[in-house]
Amino acid sequence: VQLQASGGGLVQAGASLRLSCAASGRTSSFYSMAWFRQAPGKEREFVAAIPWGGDLTDYGDSVKGRFTTSRDNAKNTVYLQMNSLKPEDTAVYYCAAKPGIWSVYARDFGSWGQGTQLTVSS
Repeated sequence: VQLQASGGGLVQAGASLRLSCAASGRTSSFYSMAWFRQAPGKEREFVAAIPWGGDLTDYGDSVKGRFTTSRDNAKNTVYLQMNSLKPEDTAVYYCAAKPGIWSVYARDFGSWGQGTQLTVSS
C-alpha cells in the first residue's frame, strides 16, 4: 500500500490543523494505521493509532486531549485533527500502515508515507 500524507504547514501556537493520509494500491480496511512524528535531532515519536475498524484509538502522552485521529475506509483516508498546537509539536509527521492488529511501535509498520512538515511558531 502507498501512503500520501498532506496538510502540514506553518501555524501559530494555539491553532488547529488537520492532516490527511490517503492510501492507494492494495488498500484494505483491514490495515491498522498510525501517525508518527520526528523533530530534528530526535527519534521518531508515536502520535496516534487507529485499528482497521476505527472503533478504538490510542495517543502518545504528549498529544492526548489535543489530537484526534479518525479514518474513512470508503475514502481510504486517515485523518489527524490537531488542536491547541504548541511549538513543540513542530516535526515532520508520517502516516504508516500495517496489516492486522494495531501497534504503537514504528518498527511494526511496513508502509510509510513521505511525511508532511508542521511548524508551529510561538
